[in-house]
Amino acid sequence: MNLRQIEVFRAVMLAGSVTDAARLLHVSQPGISRMLAHIELQLGLRLFERKKGRLLPTPEAQALHEEVSEVYGGIRRVTERAEELKSGARLSLRVLASPSTALVAVPRAVAALASEYPAARIYLETLPTREMLGRLIRREADLAISTIPTDNALLASKAIGQWRLVCVFPRGHALSSKRLLRPRDVLNERLISFSRDTPQGRIIADWCASSQVEAASSVEVRSGQMACALAACGAGIAIVDDLTARACRSDELDFRPIVGSPTLGIFALAHEGFAPSVLGKRMIELAAASLKQAGRG
Repeated sequence: MNLRQIEVFRAVMLAGSVTDAARLLHVSQPGISRMLAHIELQLGLRLFERKKGRLLPTPEAQALHEEVSEVYGGIRRVTERAEELKSGARLSLRVLASPSTALVAVPRAVAALASEYPAARIYLETLPTREMLGRLIRREADLAISTIPTDNALLASKAIGQWRLVCVFPRGHALSSKRLLRPRDVLNERLISFSRDTPQGRIIADWCASSQVEAASSVEVRSGQMACALAACGAGIAIVDDLTARACRSDELDFRPIVGSPTLGIFALAHEGFAPSVLGKRMIELAAASLKQAGRG
């Protein structure tokens, strides 16, 4: 029996007559009658006895209907599961984020996603770029929001925002009198620097070299948050990404843009060999919107 034959047989069992089965399926009575005759011929079984306009199911028909009911139960479960998936129920999303994006932008996006899909489970973790790439390749995470691009052939990359270098300094510092800073304004100050083996350290070193200015550094860090904390305490000024600067801005700390500082991309990374889930797609959209909002803050 094919699916159409099963559907007709079930309708007759439920309705009890050709007329009512035809009405249930929105087809003609002759079509139902022909289909029933074909089913009985094909199976070699007498499924119904005709009596006073009614169809009385035989024991064989009743036994067959039990199996058909299981089939329809399975179809119903498939439909219910599809609806659950649509709402995010029993779905999960594992999100990784670069430290600077995880301060404000990505948490806002995750909060919005959790509000839209309250039945879903969302995991968020902050990691350095190298570790994020490994997790994605091993399928230990679904999505990463990274401030560093990748050319790994196993990973798909989509630009969703941008960041640039700014200068953070204690409130009341001489630099606060300026709306825009020039490279020499910044690099002639005592600088809290990044280790050379960090992405920020390499970017800042390249920028210093292109600006033909050598920065004097007395304190070295590995994170933008630590650089901001030290700057707020008066240990010097620091060059950090604008996402970190905006998130750490306070009564003790301020920042200014730097003329000619590089603008770099923020990327959504995922495994190239797997299509994103509905949660993954929506997370990327929300992250892009959140980064845009953070850039205006």
